Amino acid sequence: MRTTADYSVISDVGLSLVKVLREALVPELIAHIDGVGLAHPHDKGDMNLSLYLYQIMENPDYRSSDLVDEGGELRYPPVALDLSYLITAHSAADVLTRAIDEHRIIGKTLQTLHDHNVLKGADLVGALAGTEGAFKIVKEDIPLDTAISLFPDVPYKLSLNYRVGPVYLDSNRVKTAARVRERQVKLHQKP
Repeated sequence: MRTTADYSVISDVGLSLVKVLREALVPELIAHIDGVGLAHPHDKGDMNLSLYLYQIMENPDYRSSDLVDEGGELRYPPVALDLSYLITAHSAADVLTRAIDEHRIIGKTLQTLHDHNVLKGADLVGALAGTEGAFKIVKEDIPLDTAISLFPDVPYKLSLNYRVGPVYLDSNRVKTAARVRERQVKLHQKP
């Protein structure tokens, strides 16, 4: 069953992904829950794992033109989206162990998202909490030059790319539909 939501669905999916990774990485590899969050890798602050939403694409496989009956009103169909995330590990350790820490964080992230490839149920936060929504998490390979372009003015760091979706964003457009109160049927005999 698909779950639609208002504009907050984009942030709620990102925060649900953060929740899953926090549960897997804290405190084993990352000391505190604020060490995993939504941020560009360049603006990571004290984070050890940043998730950056770098692309939102319409998913044509789930496009619909059917109006949704809401009892007296017909709502235009939601738009189906795929959200693409850049996930980057950061360590504040000294140069001798920094790469080892980051590789462990990346490895655990890969393992977690491989084993936990659908966001649903208790994973969901915000407006999605308590719904029957389910969002696939798929590892995505992007060209290296595209990945490097996501790090303007700073050196590229090894990162993972994941696509989450389809995510359904409600339309605000509605059309009033009057109830059928009377029906006329005319029958004609064929000559």
